[in-house]
Amino acid sequence: MRIWLDTADIKEIREASRLGVVSGVTTNPSLAAKAGHSDLKSAVLEICSIIDGPVCAEVLSQDPYEMIHEGRRIASWAPKVVVKIPVGEAGIEAISVLSKEGIAVNQTLTFSVNQAILGGLAGAAYVSPFVGRLDDVGQDGMKLVSEIVEVFNTHDIRTKVLAASLRHPMHVVEAARVGAHIATMPYKVLKQMFHHPLTDAGLKKFMEDWRSLARV
Repeated sequence: MRIWLDTADIKEIREASRLGVVSGVTTNPSLAAKAGHSDLKSAVLEICSIIDGPVCAEVLSQDPYEMIHEGRRIASWAPKVVVKIPVGEAGIEAISVLSKEGIAVNQTLTFSVNQAILGGLAGAAYVSPFVGRLDDVGQDGMKLVSEIVEVFNTHDIRTKVLAASLRHPMHVVEAARVGAHIATMPYKVLKQMFHHPLTDAGLKKFMEDWRSLARV
Protein backbone atom coordinates (compact mmCIF):
# COMPACT_ATOMS: atom_id res chain seq x y z
CA MET A 1 0.00 0.00 0.00
CA ARG A 2 1.16 3.53 -0.84
CA ILE A 3 0.87 6.52 1.48
CA TRP A 4 -0.33 9.86 0.11
CA LEU A 5 -0.79 13.13 1.93
CA ASP A 6 -4.21 14.82 1.94
CA THR A 7 -3.36 18.50 2.15
CA ALA A 8 -2.53 21.63 0.18
CA ASP A 9 -0.23 23.00 2.89
CA ILE A 10 3.19 23.45 1.26
CA LYS A 11 5.05 23.37 4.59
CA GLU A 12 3.44 20.05 5.53
CA ILE A 13 4.21 18.58 2.12
CA ARG A 14 7.87 19.63 2.30
CA GLU A 15 8.24 18.14 5.78
CA ALA A 16 6.51 14.91 4.80
CA SER A 17 8.50 14.51 1.60
CA ARG A 18 11.75 14.42 3.59
CA LEU A 19 10.54 11.27 5.35
CA GLY A 20 10.77 9.30 2.12
CA VAL A 21 7.46 7.44 2.58
CA VAL A 22 4.98 9.75 0.85
CA SER A 23 4.43 9.05 -2.84
CA GLY A 24 1.52 11.32 -3.76
CA VAL A 25 -0.76 14.16 -2.69
CA THR A 26 -4.52 14.69 -2.82
CA THR A 27 -5.99 18.17 -2.69
CA ASN A 28 -9.47 19.65 -3.00
CA PRO A 29 -11.00 23.14 -3.02
CA SER A 30 -11.55 23.09 0.75
CA LEU A 31 -7.93 22.14 1.47
CA ALA A 32 -6.65 24.77 -0.97
CA ALA A 33 -8.74 27.46 0.69
CA LYS A 34 -7.63 26.33 4.16
CA ALA A 35 -3.99 26.60 3.07
CA GLY A 36 -4.59 30.13 1.77
CA HIS A 37 -4.02 29.45 -1.93
CA SER A 38 -5.58 32.00 -4.26
CA ASP A 39 -4.13 30.41 -7.40
CA LEU A 40 -4.73 26.67 -7.56
CA LYS A 41 -2.48 26.11 -10.56
CA SER A 42 0.53 27.71 -8.86
CA ALA A 43 -0.11 25.66 -5.72
CA VAL A 44 -0.37 22.39 -7.65
CA LEU A 45 2.79 23.12 -9.62
CA GLU A 46 4.69 23.85 -6.41
CA ILE A 47 3.45 20.57 -4.93
CA CYS A 48 4.54 18.78 -8.12
CA SER A 49 8.03 20.19 -7.64
CA ILE A 50 8.20 18.59 -4.17
CA ILE A 51 6.47 15.22 -4.65
CA ASP A 52 7.68 12.68 -7.21
CA GLY A 53 4.34 10.92 -7.55
CA PRO A 54 0.77 11.84 -8.53
CA VAL A 55 -0.81 15.12 -7.39
CA CYS A 56 -4.62 15.28 -7.49
CA ALA A 57 -6.45 18.52 -8.28
CA GLU A 58 -10.24 18.75 -8.35
CA VAL A 59 -12.56 20.31 -10.92
CA LEU A 60 -15.08 22.90 -9.74
CA SER A 61 -17.52 22.60 -12.64
CA GLN A 62 -20.87 20.77 -12.37
CA ASP A 63 -21.81 20.40 -16.02
CA PRO A 64 -20.20 17.41 -17.82
CA TYR A 65 -18.94 19.46 -20.74
CA GLU A 66 -17.45 22.04 -18.40
CA MET A 67 -15.93 19.25 -16.30
CA ILE A 68 -14.28 17.82 -19.42
CA HIS A 69 -12.91 21.20 -20.46
CA GLU A 70 -11.66 21.98 -16.94
CA GLY A 71 -10.21 18.48 -16.57
CA ARG A 72 -8.19 18.87 -19.76
CA ARG A 73 -6.88 22.20 -18.53
CA ILE A 74 -5.88 20.84 -15.11
CA ALA A 75 -4.21 17.80 -16.68
CA SER A 76 -2.13 20.10 -18.89
CA TRP A 77 -0.45 21.71 -15.88
CA ALA A 78 2.03 18.85 -15.38
CA PRO A 79 2.39 15.19 -16.42
CA LYS A 80 1.92 13.91 -12.85
CA VAL A 81 -1.35 15.79 -12.22
CA VAL A 82 -4.42 13.59 -11.68
CA VAL A 83 -7.84 15.18 -12.23
CA LYS A 84 -10.29 14.69 -9.36
CA ILE A 85 -13.93 14.45 -10.42
CA PRO A 86 -16.86 13.80 -8.05
CA VAL A 87 -19.04 10.83 -8.88
CA GLY A 88 -22.48 11.43 -10.41
CA GLU A 89 -24.02 11.30 -13.86
CA ALA A 90 -22.08 14.36 -15.00
CA GLY A 91 -18.91 13.08 -13.34
CA ILE A 92 -19.09 9.62 -14.89
CA GLU A 93 -19.62 11.14 -18.33
CA ALA A 94 -16.59 13.37 -17.85
CA ILE A 95 -14.48 10.50 -16.49
CA SER A 96 -15.36 8.36 -19.51
CA VAL A 97 -14.29 11.03 -21.97
CA LEU A 98 -11.11 12.09 -20.15
CA SER A 99 -9.93 8.54 -19.46
CA LYS A 100 -10.28 7.68 -23.17
CA GLU A 101 -7.98 10.65 -23.85
CA GLY A 102 -5.34 9.16 -21.56
CA ILE A 103 -5.97 11.58 -18.70
CA ALA A 104 -5.69 10.03 -15.22
CA VAL A 105 -8.80 10.64 -13.14
CA ASN A 106 -9.50 10.14 -9.45
CA GLN A 107 -13.22 9.63 -8.81
CA THR A 108 -13.84 11.39 -5.53
CA LEU A 109 -16.72 11.46 -3.03
CA THR A 110 -17.37 7.74 -3.50
CA PHE A 111 -19.80 6.36 -0.92
CA SER A 112 -21.08 3.09 -2.42
CA VAL A 113 -19.89 0.03 -4.31
CA ASN A 114 -22.23 0.96 -7.16
CA GLN A 115 -20.48 4.30 -7.56
CA ALA A 116 -17.08 2.58 -7.48
CA ILE A 117 -18.14 0.09 -10.17
CA LEU A 118 -19.30 2.93 -12.42
CA GLY A 119 -16.00 4.74 -11.91
CA GLY A 120 -14.03 1.63 -12.71
CA LEU A 121 -16.03 0.93 -15.86
CA ALA A 122 -15.68 4.58 -16.92
CA GLY A 123 -11.91 4.20 -16.76
CA ALA A 124 -11.01 6.09 -13.59
CA ALA A 125 -7.42 5.50 -12.53
CA TYR A 126 -8.50 5.76 -8.87
CA VAL A 127 -11.73 5.68 -6.88
CA SER A 128 -11.75 7.31 -3.46
CA PRO A 129 -14.16 5.91 -0.85
CA PHE A 130 -14.48 8.40 2.02
CA VAL A 131 -14.10 6.35 5.20
CA GLY A 132 -14.40 8.99 7.91
CA ARG A 133 -17.41 10.70 6.42
CA LEU A 134 -19.31 7.39 6.32
CA ASP A 135 -18.32 6.70 9.91
CA ASP A 136 -19.69 10.15 10.82
CA VAL A 137 -23.20 9.14 9.68
CA GLY A 138 -23.17 5.78 11.43
CA GLN A 139 -22.01 3.61 8.54
CA ASP A 140 -18.90 1.43 8.30
CA GLY A 141 -16.53 3.31 6.01
CA MET A 142 -13.83 0.66 6.02
CA LYS A 143 -16.33 -2.03 5.10
CA LEU A 144 -16.98 -0.08 1.90
CA VAL A 145 -13.26 -0.04 1.10
CA SER A 146 -13.11 -3.80 1.64
CA GLU A 147 -16.16 -4.42 -0.57
CA ILE A 148 -14.78 -2.30 -3.41
CA VAL A 149 -11.43 -4.10 -3.27
CA GLU A 150 -13.22 -7.47 -3.35
CA VAL A 151 -15.41 -6.53 -6.33
CA PHE A 152 -12.52 -5.04 -8.29
CA ASN A 153 -10.39 -8.14 -7.67
CA THR A 154 -13.24 -10.49 -8.65
CA HIS A 155 -13.84 -8.72 -11.95
CA ASP A 156 -10.25 -7.71 -12.67
CA ILE A 157 -11.04 -4.00 -12.63
CA ARG A 158 -7.68 -2.26 -12.75
CA THR A 159 -8.81 0.94 -11.03
CA LYS A 160 -6.88 1.52 -7.80
CA VAL A 161 -8.76 1.91 -4.52
CA LEU A 162 -7.66 5.06 -2.73
CA ALA A 163 -8.89 5.08 0.88
CA ALA A 164 -9.66 8.70 1.79
CA SER A 165 -11.03 10.68 4.72
CA LEU A 166 -8.81 8.76 7.13
CA ARG A 167 -9.00 10.19 10.64
CA HIS A 168 -6.46 8.20 12.68
CA PRO A 169 -3.68 5.59 12.39
CA MET A 170 -6.03 2.62 12.84
CA HIS A 171 -7.81 3.72 9.67
CA VAL A 172 -4.48 3.33 7.90
CA VAL A 173 -3.95 -0.15 9.36
CA GLU A 174 -7.44 -1.26 8.35
CA ALA A 175 -7.03 0.18 4.84
CA ALA A 176 -3.86 -1.86 4.45
CA ARG A 177 -5.52 -5.01 5.85
CA VAL A 178 -8.47 -4.90 3.44
CA GLY A 179 -6.24 -4.31 0.42
CA ALA A 180 -6.54 -0.62 -0.43
CA HIS A 181 -3.84 0.33 -2.92
CA ILE A 182 -3.37 3.81 -1.43
CA ALA A 183 -4.20 5.54 1.83
CA THR A 184 -4.33 9.33 1.78
CA MET A 185 -4.27 11.12 5.10
CA PRO A 186 -3.71 14.45 6.85
CA TYR A 187 -0.15 15.18 7.94
CA LYS A 188 -1.11 14.82 11.62
CA VAL A 189 -2.21 11.22 11.01
CA LEU A 190 1.05 10.43 9.23
CA LYS A 191 2.99 11.83 12.21
CA GLN A 192 0.92 9.74 14.63
CA MET A 193 1.94 6.58 12.77
CA PHE A 194 5.52 6.97 14.01
CA HIS A 195 4.63 6.79 17.69
CA HIS A 196 3.90 4.03 20.18
CA PRO A 197 4.02 4.43 23.99
CA LEU A 198 6.51 1.56 24.35
CA THR A 199 8.81 3.06 21.72
CA ASP A 200 8.70 6.44 23.46
CA ALA A 201 9.30 4.84 26.86
CA GLY A 202 12.13 2.71 25.48
CA LEU A 203 13.91 5.71 23.96
CA LYS A 204 13.53 7.62 27.21
CA LYS A 205 15.01 4.70 29.16
CA PHE A 206 17.94 4.37 26.73
CA MET A 207 18.79 8.05 27.15
CA GLU A 208 18.47 7.91 30.92
CA ASP A 209 20.80 4.89 31.05
CA TRP A 210 23.30 6.59 28.76
CA ARG A 211 23.37 9.77 30.84
CA SER A 212 23.79 7.64 33.98
CA LEU A 213 26.76 5.82 32.40
CA ALA A 214 28.28 9.08 31.23
CA ARG A 215 28.33 10.39 34.82
CA VAL A 216 30.38 7.41 36.06
